[in-house]
Amino acid sequence: MNYISTRGYEGKFSSSEAISRGIAPDGGLFVPESIPQLTQEDLEAMQTMEFYQLSAFVLSKFLTDFTEEELLDYTRQAYAEEKWGENPVPLVQLNEYNDREFMLELWHGPTCAFKDVALQLLPHLMTAAAKKTGLTKKICILTATSGDTGKAALEGFKDLPGTEIIVFYPTGGVSEAQKLQMVTTGGDNTHVIAVNGCFDDAQTGVKNIFGNKEFAELLDANGITLSSANSINWGRLAPQIAYYVYSYVELLRKGKIELTESFNIVVPTGNFGNILAAWFAKQMGIPVHRLICASNRNKVLCDFFSGGVYDRNREFYKTTSPSMDILISSNLERLLFEITGKDSEKVKEWMKELNTEGKYSVDKDTLKALQRLFVGGFADETGVSKTILEVYDRTDNVIDPHTAVGFNIYGRYHQRSGDESKTVFASTAAPFKFAPAVMDSLRGIGYSEALSTSELITELAEESGLMIPQSIAELPTLEVRHKDVIEKEQMQDKVREILLG
Repeated sequence: MNYISTRGYEGKFSSSEAISRGIAPDGGLFVPESIPQLTQEDLEAMQTMEFYQLSAFVLSKFLTDFTEEELLDYTRQAYAEEKWGENPVPLVQLNEYNDREFMLELWHGPTCAFKDVALQLLPHLMTAAAKKTGLTKKICILTATSGDTGKAALEGFKDLPGTEIIVFYPTGGVSEAQKLQMVTTGGDNTHVIAVNGCFDDAQTGVKNIFGNKEFAELLDANGITLSSANSINWGRLAPQIAYYVYSYVELLRKGKIELTESFNIVVPTGNFGNILAAWFAKQMGIPVHRLICASNRNKVLCDFFSGGVYDRNREFYKTTSPSMDILISSNLERLLFEITGKDSEKVKEWMKELNTEGKYSVDKDTLKALQRLFVGGFADETGVSKTILEVYDRTDNVIDPHTAVGFNIYGRYHQRSGDESKTVFASTAAPFKFAPAVMDSLRGIGYSEALSTSELITELAEESGLMIPQSIAELPTLEVRHKDVIEKEQMQDKVREILLG
């Protein structure tokens, strides 16, 4: 299978080339030339598979220059029991008396966030892709994070031969636990830098570095090439498709759904990669009824699905769900390309308007096509806090603020629509990563102010009955190794300093 650019670049690329490059030469994002289909025989076969086997099977449909044996080897290592426990991505029925609601727990990996599912696998794909394409240069993974991608990428690429990884995160834009996870990271090839600004500033800076041809030529002359661990990289997005396929297969396996019965997927959404993976799963043949795109107060996506205008010219809010504090949702470009029948000229014009004017409007046909499948909504911090307590009281499950955004939007959707379809909620992070916000929700706003984060984590464990993950428990004892804070205008100079001295 070949990969093409959303902005119409005339060349085609293998899956290995798409993963190695990260972004197309014209600045567009790579998408598969066609979307592979799952047959009834495939669905039956997958019901006998463990997650790592199913993941390799789904990936083999997209990454056709990798053998299924190679992919099995990579997924077996990436999702090993010592990293994830017995089941990497368990599908949990929320209440034994309610056959409608299920939660896909995506946070059992090394850094307690859904990004681990892809970022434990991406280093295997990246190094194999480099060999397949004959790339001998050092690979520098350059990424911006709103909290979770950074640590998951650092953990995946730490001390991996032939790589350097540089992570930029916004000052004050991540939780204390997220920050500590990043700045205490070990490894000789890891670099973590705070940027004064918001996530969009960091992400724009990274995109500008990727788009600077002179800088790319300088790095190339010094035997270095850039790639990304953000979901703009197809090697990061593709593994996420597998867990949505898995959620449907699990419903079948548990006898909770019929073979052709459709179901909803609820995804807390910032950069649009996670929900886009669910869209790709639907295009492969998984019977998805509605994709519920849940936003926090930075509701640029909610407004877009409502009226067809994407406008980042608005106030930016720092919320209790910081991984979603984003105003430029990069992966939306892929969906627009697909939903318009691969009209790269339209996409290119919209992206140009977003870059120059900060906004664009899609045509009525495109908006109608989007609204047939996607439901948008947003929740403020008060609503999120109430939802955490409501879900705990109703189901005895403690959820983090991001997952709570999804529950909040779904609750209102269900009430007004009467849609009784089975529903899978993507649970994207362990509640321990956001202990102050979670404990304020359970005990009352302001409760966290008199306690340290460590004390709150201990109380949360006692309240929820959940075991504190080792990567969270050890944070107070780890040395802070990464202390740099820079302005957004200094990002390229910082990359040059790290890579070239």
